[in-house]
Amino acid sequence: MQKKRILIVDDEPIVLKSLQWGLTEQGYAVECAESGEQGLEMLERDSYHLLISDLLMEGIDGIELIKKARALYPDMAVCLLTGYADLSSAIEALRLGADDYLMKPCELTELFLRVERALAREDLRKKIRYFENILPVCAVCKKIRDDTGKEPGEGDWVSLEDYLRRKTGVEISRVQCDQCGKKEKRKEEPFLR
Repeated sequence: MQKKRILIVDDEPIVLKSLQWGLTEQGYAVECAESGEQGLEMLERDSYHLLISDLLMEGIDGIELIKKARALYPDMAVCLLTGYADLSSAIEALRLGADDYLMKPCELTELFLRVERALAREDLRKKIRYFENILPVCAVCKKIRDDTGKEPGEGDWVSLEDYLRRKTGVEISRVQCDQCGKKEKRKEEPFLR
């Protein structure tokens, strides 16, 4: 199984090294960035399962990095790490999609638990997105369930033509392909008499 990849962004080298050591010991593949700018460059080059970022950094701070990370990877787990007990920053980080907010210094056991929870939420978001992209088609009549505006599983069963018309405005014309035309009994007879 693939190791979960974590990017840690913090302008304090001691924090980076201690978190990297602890999370690597837990079996994660960990990379570090010493600034928000460097972290953003790494996010633009590669994908990660979890971003752990300091809140207050020169240049791109943790809040700005979360915004940019969410634009790149909507399902990626995000934890904000800070040494400042600032409730408004915590609320802003959570509003922007951070999965958790940790105070520095934090116990490694607490960090491990929160990382595990954030990664579980990341997995769940990916599964939900996967299942949202599956189009339910009846195996017998080939109708499609359109759940638009309704609870999942409660939509109307409609024909392919109706579904495409509703979603795209495309009209369908009915023709026969060469293979089906050859199978028809009337293939030797003229279409119109």
